[in-house]
Amino acid sequence: MPNMMDRHDAPERPCRTNMKISDIDAFAAVVRCQTLSQAAAELGMTQPAITRRVQNLEEALGVTLLDRNTKPPRPTDIGRRVFEQCRAILREVDALRELTAGEQPPAGEFRIGLTQGLGELMLPALIAELAAQWPALATQVTTAWGGMLVERVARRELDAALVFLAREMVLPAQVEGERLLATRLVAVGRKGDWPRRSYRLADCHARGWVLNPDGCGFRAGLRRALDAQRLPMPVTLDTYGRDLQLQSVANGFGIGLMPLPLVEGSPLRDALDIVPLADFKPQIDLWLLRRHDAARFDAPLAAVAEHARTAFALPEQAHGKAA
Repeated sequence: MPNMMDRHDAPERPCRTNMKISDIDAFAAVVRCQTLSQAAAELGMTQPAITRRVQNLEEALGVTLLDRNTKPPRPTDIGRRVFEQCRAILREVDALRELTAGEQPPAGEFRIGLTQGLGELMLPALIAELAAQWPALATQVTTAWGGMLVERVARRELDAALVFLAREMVLPAQVEGERLLATRLVAVGRKGDWPRRSYRLADCHARGWVLNPDGCGFRAGLRRALDAQRLPMPVTLDTYGRDLQLQSVANGFGIGLMPLPLVEGSPLRDALDIVPLADFKPQIDLWLLRRHDAARFDAPLAAVAEHARTAFALPEQAHGKAA
């Protein structure tokens, strides 16, 4: 019996040559985001529009890139190989745009990420400032965990990110960084509940923890520290949002875990106490990360750094750079 070619790898229609970058971008977004709805949201398009672009690329290549029998659609075998090539093409397109745009005023998409918690403190004013100084700049903001934002800058899915990272973290080779602040992660409790000068993790677990959901690097660090002492980690509130977490802590609902600057900048600061833990003192840094080839965004990135310094009252000399 003759070998049957996998239907997903077989050309299903005549191959055309008029591929468009926008179609390549759409297909890459669908694979990266794993759903049409998320890809459409990322690109600011409707689902029918992004579906049509993927179909355009399939027609241009003469193959089926997505298996539409699965929910959500998954890339076929050839689709996965095409995706890797599309990523390489998009990287080269970005590099070409940077080459020609270096001497022009900042314009076009400016994709920046903020770590969880920073958005509540500085996002509205930051967007307004960027829009006022560079009207042609289309700022797109993503909030996510710090580690995820580092990966997205390295993959060129973001131009820059403002993140809190563990002191020991090493940046990927594709990412440049400016350290804006050296600080620490603190446990925080209701005012008056923690009068002693020193506590240990074993003193805390009975109160329960108010934490970010799973995926947060700081939560993972606490888990490792508790596991090392064979202590439980009862979570009384598992939620996003600095203000909601700190209000819950102020109401006595548990112990929070947060970068010190976010606690100090909270309107609830006077209702809270830092819990001095002798056996859990994580050191963290506030970084402004950027792609190596994002020179056309030098001025907006300088404004982001200055905005962060103002938000945290940081002196200019507090920062350092790393590549």
